[in-house]
Amino acid sequence: MPLATYRHLVIDAGDLPSMTKFWARALGLAAEERGDDEVRLRGPTPRHDVWIEHVPERATVKQRVHLDVHAHSVDEVLGLGASALDLESFSWQVVRDPEGGELCVFERADVPAYRLYEVVVDCREAAPIATWWAEVLGGRAEHHGGVPWWWVEDVPGAPFECFVFVPVPEEKTVKNRIHWDVTVPDIEPLLAAGAAMLHEPDGESGWTVLADPDGNEFCAHLEP
Repeated sequence: MPLATYRHLVIDAGDLPSMTKFWARALGLAAEERGDDEVRLRGPTPRHDVWIEHVPERATVKQRVHLDVHAHSVDEVLGLGASALDLESFSWQVVRDPEGGELCVFERADVPAYRLYEVVVDCREAAPIATWWAEVLGGRAEHHGGVPWWWVEDVPGAPFECFVFVPVPEEKTVKNRIHWDVTVPDIEPLLAAGAAMLHEPDGESGWTVLADPDGNEFCAHLEP
């Protein structure tokens, strides 16, 4: 049995209005203001939602978590306020969001209404962390010979194709600016499986902030 259920994504933003406008249009979602420090990008179900949350820190390093999106063309995404980073090296195009965060554009003849394709995570070693998340979320870890990355597909409730884990040489140095939330019946099994406690619920937040064995932050909400 999985230890957790996928809940939704969260994107940190220094400039809430510009990041809200960009990501709402890039992902095909509708913005719903929730206060001075957060905006909900509403999808067809709560698990399609993406929350944009204001943070004081600026982006300073390459993101260890980024999103892959469907689009008719890379020019369409550039027109939303992205800037080109690498449009030639791959079968997809790498661009930056308005605050410099990387994302990959996959051009399609037919683009779905919900445009999130994959969530991509840099890691030390792909196999163990992909296997860990597959066991936590109830998905299936896959790997094909000839590529160094692993992915987790068929994650119950996830409204995108898969999580992709890509090995990189550099170490994690700062908090991820993109993370996902999960729902759990109990926090303790996650800790026993190797998650680290970062912040327990308090008067300001009713969820638990954890890190996976590679140090990637995620938030766990107890089932009602």
